[in-house]
Amino acid sequence: MNNGLLLYCRRGFEKECAGEIQQLATEQEVYGYCVVSDNSGYVLYVTTDLAEADKLANHISFNQLVFARQMIVVVDKLTDLPSEDRISAVLAATEHLPLCGDIRVETPDTNEAKELLGFCRKFTVPLRAALRKQEVLTAKEHNKKPVLHLMLLDSSQGFIGYSYPKNNSPFFMGIARLKFPSDAPSRSTLKLEEAILLFLPKGIIEKRMHSGMKAVDLGACPGGWTYQLVRRGLFVKAVDNGPMAQSLMDTGQVTHLMADGFKYQPERTVDWMICDMVEKPMKVADLMGDWLVNQWCRATIFNLKLPMKKRHLEVQKCLEHIQARLRKAGMRYELQCKHLYHDREEVTVAIQILPSSSR
Repeated sequence: MNNGLLLYCRRGFEKECAGEIQQLATEQEVYGYCVVSDNSGYVLYVTTDLAEADKLANHISFNQLVFARQMIVVVDKLTDLPSEDRISAVLAATEHLPLCGDIRVETPDTNEAKELLGFCRKFTVPLRAALRKQEVLTAKEHNKKPVLHLMLLDSSQGFIGYSYPKNNSPFFMGIARLKFPSDAPSRSTLKLEEAILLFLPKGIIEKRMHSGMKAVDLGACPGGWTYQLVRRGLFVKAVDNGPMAQSLMDTGQVTHLMADGFKYQPERTVDWMICDMVEKPMKVADLMGDWLVNQWCRATIFNLKLPMKKRHLEVQKCLEHIQARLRKAGMRYELQCKHLYHDREEVTVAIQILPSSSR
């Protein structure tokens, strides 16, 4: 059980993460099994050998994974690391690692494991020096080389492996650390900020979301999501029967429409529609399909609230429903879906309508 694919996820979503990787691995004709422990914050998909795990890391797009925060090829499982010399024990497990350009000593995202973070920070410095001396790490940080991951379950056991920089999360523990803006109307603003950073990477964001664009926020009250668009210079129609934060209204960029988000229709196409309404996921998916197929918006970011059971299946059903409508309408699109760090019982979806291909 020393080789496989290690996936970080939110605590409590291990079964969803396991179901997802099992399905995608089977599609790649890589056969194995998942080791899952409830509330552990990670899943291990065990493969027959290292080459099979590496194949998955190269052929499964990290952006395809909804419930995984990170994807790591495991080269060894570490047990009984001696407290007097953990570094030598780690070095002994590096034989099958490629030359790496960076190192992350991490833990799963659980309350118990997070107590290790102080140890991880202290251990990283001498371990980095030892790995460079052994030429497992480049002498200087190299962002195009694989990332070496040491994921510790406690101070004496864990997993060692690597991820590919073009197919992984760039964040430590797979988590985007964001600071709550003191002038934002609600903490939900962090969900949209994380989504924008993930779905619209640098070099693209300036083109797809910029000052002067027009947007609609369905179910906007009190304005946590509207805030993210306003700060980027967009003009927003906030649709909600509830009150909006006065600070947003004072910007002159927000028009508040007292209306039901499920019934509102724009007079003309807008650049963006965003939506964080609490409703059954398929009802929201159907509404999103209406907006896209009717060309009421060019792009959207929205949340799907998840049921207590069969969450992975419900996400699949909703996404397939939207995509079937888009295909039937002959529309080209780009779709991404992720269970974000700032999400809880929901996933966030981004869909961009692409120009029709020339005939």
